[in-house]
Amino acid sequence: MDVKLLNPFIEAAVEVLKAEVGATITRGGLSLQKSALTTDDITVLINLIGDVFGVVMYSMPTATGVSLVSKMMGQEFTELDSLAQSGVAELGNVISGRATIKFSQAGYKADISTPTVVTGKGIEISTLDFPRIVVPLDTEMGIITVHLALRIRTPGVSQNPSDFIPLIADPGSQKDS
Repeated sequence: MDVKLLNPFIEAAVEVLKAEVGATITRGGLSLQKSALTTDDITVLINLIGDVFGVVMYSMPTATGVSLVSKMMGQEFTELDSLAQSGVAELGNVISGRATIKFSQAGYKADISTPTVVTGKGIEISTLDFPRIVVPLDTEMGIITVHLALRIRTPGVSQNPSDFIPLIADPGSQKDS
């Protein structure tokens, strides 16, 4: 994956988190991962389609999600109920939308899907053998980890975006044979 695809998401996350919750962001070290992601308590998954395609995931502990949503909505949440999950999904949606605007300004078209929220520890999300750039963003409310499995479409080369739609598996749902 091209590292230059990271900057629009990090810039967008900093802008959105500062505007929505007044957060100060400290970016952690980058890592490259190929294995399946075992989610934090909550992960927002958004697919990109266009010149830039693949998937972006925002994962965080429940406490971070609850704290973010409480600040965003101006009311106290004590659990990650359906309204709080909707708020976390919208945060991922806004960050991704702003990143696609940055891609557009750089000459790349990208559209985003409706966010999908995955909750629960031990759930694996696989981008198959497609590597992900992973960067933690540390805020006063906790750590949000951004996972990017993206590519730039090469003109004239057939690339199937469905090859990069992540697979979600709940290890608890698998039965021993």
